[in-house]
Amino acid sequence: MLIKIYEENPNPQQIGKIVEILKDGGIIIFPTDTVYAFGCDIFNARAVEQIIKIKNKDIRKANLSFVCHEIGQISEYAKMDDYAFKLIKKNLPGPFTFLLNGSNRLPKLFKNKKIVGIRMPNNSIALEIVKELGNPIMVSSIFTNDELEYLTDPELIDECFGSQVDIVIDGGYGGVQPSTIIDCTGDVFEILRQGAGEIID
Repeated sequence: MLIKIYEENPNPQQIGKIVEILKDGGIIIFPTDTVYAFGCDIFNARAVEQIIKIKNKDIRKANLSFVCHEIGQISEYAKMDDYAFKLIKKNLPGPFTFLLNGSNRLPKLFKNKKIVGIRMPNNSIALEIVKELGNPIMVSSIFTNDELEYLTDPELIDECFGSQVDIVIDGGYGGVQPSTIIDCTGDVFEILRQGAGEIID
């Protein structure tokens, strides 16, 4: 099912409907400030496993990221030293994925993963969904093949993946550049992938 939501002023009723789908273990496709992505409740192991399956990944090797709606929520699920905290505060919301050491509040499925990717996209649809849900959602970007060709048209995304998910959110055309990945697990940050956005140190 394709549902249109306007980023400038997301309709609370529509956001509520999406949150109910997530609470029921559903999978959504939603816009971020970079590319479109699959999403589900991080506490629903079956939904997480289903996204991994759609993407033909091995759950032990899959890189899993969370979308949080504020820095306080990030600190619940990941460990930040003062340096990482300041860097994240300067750059989020924005088109970045920060790799951080996970905290003991991570869901059971993620316990063997010492490092988690954290996103806080500058997209009000994504942030409102997470805020309303009350905990992060797992996120994994959508691409059509190994060449990482990102789909930008929500209607085309619905044609390709609509039958495998519960709802596709049309928030306008998506981007073609993924997020920039920054590793903050060491003493200094390291850019592992340069994507959209320039990091402010």
